[in-house]
Amino acid sequence: MIHTPLCDLLGIRYPILQGGMAWIADASLASAVSNAGGLGIISAMNADDEWLRTEIRKARGMTDRPFGVNIMLRSPFVEKVARVVAEERIPVVTTGAGDPTRYMEQWGKAGIRVLPVVASVAVARHVERAGAAAVIAEGGESGGHVGDLTTMVLVPQICDSVGIPVIAAGGIADGRGIAASFMLGAVGVQVGTRFLTARECTVHQNYKNRILKAKDISTVTTGKRLGHPVRCLKNAFSRDFLAKEYDPSVDNEELEALGVGALRLAAREGDEKKGCFMAGQVAALVTKEQPSDEIITEMFTQAEQILSGGTKWVG
Repeated sequence: MIHTPLCDLLGIRYPILQGGMAWIADASLASAVSNAGGLGIISAMNADDEWLRTEIRKARGMTDRPFGVNIMLRSPFVEKVARVVAEERIPVVTTGAGDPTRYMEQWGKAGIRVLPVVASVAVARHVERAGAAAVIAEGGESGGHVGDLTTMVLVPQICDSVGIPVIAAGGIADGRGIAASFMLGAVGVQVGTRFLTARECTVHQNYKNRILKAKDISTVTTGKRLGHPVRCLKNAFSRDFLAKEYDPSVDNEELEALGVGALRLAAREGDEKKGCFMAGQVAALVTKEQPSDEIITEMFTQAEQILSGGTKWVG
């Protein structure tokens, strides 16, 4: 069985985190992943403090294993949710969309291990100096908000640049991705897109069906003009957004407004025309709905066979 320093750091059986996907990563999915031996994550997204507190307590009723919270630092409720995770003594916080260092002293006093998502060496070094317990090096293959560097390039550079554990993310959906991540120097992985089709994931069935039907070129990156690109599945929404993104008569304010609420429409209502179905490039590797424990066991069984015997692929 694969055991790395990340398992000891976080008190988990398998060195895997479930991605903090907005409108998707709730108590149901997080508790299932934690019960399966990974670290489940609840996404605080743009929700307020009371919603998050309720979801945390719901998860505690569903698992006695460690789980974490992902905090989007551009949330209008970030100050309040930063206090909630400290008050609730959440063991792990992952962060994205901003600089977490202003909250890290507060979280550290509460015994929280902070794992920022980073897309460059400079940011990884910055959060290490501020006391991050580990970093999640996420390549542009991932779904949702993405950086410029690919996982294959980003992970080894960050491993060479920091002295804290590195978790690889972006483009990982099976044992091959896990094995490759370890070969690059990571001690764990974060997986998002594959968990979209977990049985315990409460996302709309239309979302799951789109993941299951995805091909190698089914995703597209939108929002580069606005400075915060997003990877999602191709559909009417993404085509319309791209057309307006490169239309000089459409100003940035109008473009920003076009994306407001689009992920919720996809995740909660399954709106296939107006919804933004965020997904990574590995969506094409996701072929069936499975319980979370089966997903994790399958991935790590494959990884172990590859790493121990040089097996190219175990189906």
